[in-house]
Amino acid sequence: MKNLRLTNNSFNDDKVIDACSIFGAMDTSGRRFSGDSVVRAIANMHDRGNGLGGGFAIYGLYPEHAHLYALHIMCLSNDARLETEEFLRKYFKVHGQEEVPTRLTAAIKNPPLVWRYFVDVPGGRPENQSADDYIVDRVMEINTSINDTFVFSSGKDMAVFKGVGYPEEIAEYFRLEQYKGYLWSAHGRFPTNTVAWWGGAHPFSILDWTVVHNGEISSYGINRRYLEQFGYQCTMQTDTEVIAYAIDLLMRRHNLPLEIAARVLAAPFWEDIERMPEGEQKLTRALRQVYGSLLLNGPFAVIIAHSGEMIGLTDRIRLRPLTVGEKGDILYLSSEESAIRLVCPDLEKAWIPVGGQPVIARLKPGAQLSPAGFREIITAH
Repeated sequence: MKNLRLTNNSFNDDKVIDACSIFGAMDTSGRRFSGDSVVRAIANMHDRGNGLGGGFAIYGLYPEHAHLYALHIMCLSNDARLETEEFLRKYFKVHGQEEVPTRLTAAIKNPPLVWRYFVDVPGGRPENQSADDYIVDRVMEINTSINDTFVFSSGKDMAVFKGVGYPEEIAEYFRLEQYKGYLWSAHGRFPTNTVAWWGGAHPFSILDWTVVHNGEISSYGINRRYLEQFGYQCTMQTDTEVIAYAIDLLMRRHNLPLEIAARVLAAPFWEDIERMPEGEQKLTRALRQVYGSLLLNGPFAVIIAHSGEMIGLTDRIRLRPLTVGEKGDILYLSSEESAIRLVCPDLEKAWIPVGGQPVIARLKPGAQLSPAGFREIITAH
């Protein structure tokens, strides 16, 4: 895949160290809302990107199909799509499918085919394999064995929309004004070390986990080799992909609490560990010993989301910016405070989180998800 990297700074330097923009908004009451404000917020950070990647994750947009896995799949040819559909019919029960609606957008060039399939897991899988593990295995199989096809979203009642373009252009192309969700995350990309292509745009996702990231993961090689031991295959040619798989491994498969998973990804320095109380020191040392290969080296700020939860996290010394804002039931995360205040000028609270310590928004107990406006799938299988 050819790297279409461009530069936009006065030093003609492709290492734009403050580049990429991230934004997230979550209504903890469960109210679904239009993404118009999220699109405006990420567009306000236009200069942090260069038009080679943009995308959104939306949670709560498929309530009519909330019990089904929503597979969003991009294909570089119609033959690849037909081969993929044959695979899906073999391994899943397909309840509905359609091409994801788009509109002609002048800035979007040579897009792939993007289809969505609502599928159920068959009952004949091994007894010790969960439905989620079955989905992960099939996603890895498609992404490594079917040419020109990539599953880039595979969770329930959520989806990723992404591509090559500025995020506001991607929003226009995928007609995101027709969707509502209780949690939105967004990304504007400036590729520096990795390829700019449709699959390499953010968010990165597996099951209902999504990650948008500003920074560089210099530990990508060792992170990737560790994850491959557990069946994850990195096929999107971008370092951020390992974060999504690491979170899935730590929290879903190894059942670690978020606060512990954060200590794995953004582990304290050894000198800080030495100053901890004995019990905390013992736990942190054990995490470094067991999961040392999942430590994320390099500068990063990320927004991690899954059903019912949004998390902001930076590297230990905050080499990438992250700001938090609150107004009523809504929590915002952003690379820049100006983007939050653009869409919510009367914030009740705003702050900068401590490096390496997660900021967490969760659906409130008893939250009732409000109806969404997504229309029914028109093509039954």
